[in-house]
Amino acid sequence: MTKAFSLFFLVLSTYATAQQKVDIYIENTSYDLVQDRLSCIQGEMPLEFNDKVYGFVNYFTVRNRDYTKEVIRRSTQYFPIFEFYLKKYNLPDELKYLAIVESGLKPQILSRAGAGGLWQFMPYTGSMFKLHQDWYIDERFDPYKSTEAACKYLSSLYNMFGDWELALAAYNSGPGNVRKAIRRSGYKKGFWEIYKYLPRETRSYVPQFVAIAYTLNYAEEYNLLTEEPAYLMDNDTLMIKGYANLKTLAKELSICYQDIQSLNPNLKRFGLKSEKKYYPVRLPQNKIEEARTNRDTLLYLAALNGKKELEYFARNSAGSTYGRDKHTYKVKSGDVLGTIAARYNVRVSDLKKWNRLSSNTIRIGQKLNIWTYPNTIIKTASVSAPIAKHVPVNFKGKKTHTVQPGDTLWDISRKYEGLDIEKIKVLNKLQSDKLQPGQILIIG
Repeated sequence: MTKAFSLFFLVLSTYATAQQKVDIYIENTSYDLVQDRLSCIQGEMPLEFNDKVYGFVNYFTVRNRDYTKEVIRRSTQYFPIFEFYLKKYNLPDELKYLAIVESGLKPQILSRAGAGGLWQFMPYTGSMFKLHQDWYIDERFDPYKSTEAACKYLSSLYNMFGDWELALAAYNSGPGNVRKAIRRSGYKKGFWEIYKYLPRETRSYVPQFVAIAYTLNYAEEYNLLTEEPAYLMDNDTLMIKGYANLKTLAKELSICYQDIQSLNPNLKRFGLKSEKKYYPVRLPQNKIEEARTNRDTLLYLAALNGKKELEYFARNSAGSTYGRDKHTYKVKSGDVLGTIAARYNVRVSDLKKWNRLSSNTIRIGQKLNIWTYPNTIIKTASVSAPIAKHVPVNFKGKKTHTVQPGDTLWDISRKYEGLDIEKIKVLNKLQSDKLQPGQILIIG
């Protein structure tokens, strides 16, 4: 037998073995077998089985095995945290599977709608449950604090509806949508009775939860267990007040900055600023004694670098609320984003970020969140000037830029190649950094 012929049979044999395994997985997801197995893991929460659940079981065990293996690998990292808080709040242990449906166990995931973290809290709901959010910190991404907040929220939803399936539906779509579905169904009280009146996403939410609970309980039978489970690094907290450069802190302690990032997904920047109170930063357990012993020296060194840079970006990055006061504006007839931005001396890009607008379209009666610096003079509608379009034009053979509300020399310099602040000032004979909306600047 030739070497090539032997190789052919080896490949064919490997393929046949792999195909046989796939056939076994498909056989193991037979309807009756799944139904029987699911009945064996019934606990405090109802795990109702039907065609919808069966479809998702096949998805997780056959069609998307790589995803399932990955969430199983991550589960060893986060399930101990979930189990601790679920027990603390006397909640069903099965609720730990909900975070998989929400986030795939990715602690820093952010949805297109703005929901963040393992438990996918929206900013407003996160604030309701005291998850602190600012330019430096977002506790929706903290595995510990967000899990405790999720337990409180789920407890309140269960108390509201007296049914775990309805509580899960409300966690996904909000209590208002569940109440609306109950009314439209003729005041039926079960999830499957109001199923067709729920939002489309919510209809698949509970079946996914049941399918995930089943899949993780029978992962070994489907050969889904990983040989390299993930674990959180042993850690403890160092309390920090004021400003600290976390990269400097890592360097002085001879640890990887990536370890600090991994342990603190709630810290959004390489620097932390907490002026009013001490804030906990998680560090590897084997470095915590050294960090506490040399705390004053470490924090002194960590306060020397990067503070001004971060504060500058905090003030000037699109959508930043750093150091600003919040206003709410109700859109009137004739309003456009440009005129509203000019009225409040902010940028259109800020307005879009603050209100999660994907275009410049706004509607009459819409409420817009606007953040302005203290002592900003808000112009009345009658004195608002039309905003010139941001398009470079020729002015006596030279390129120009029309200043938009909120523009700074730094912003403008970054928009054009080969331009810096000093060059703008020289070209336009500027004596200061102050700009006015509508002002035309020569940029080249």
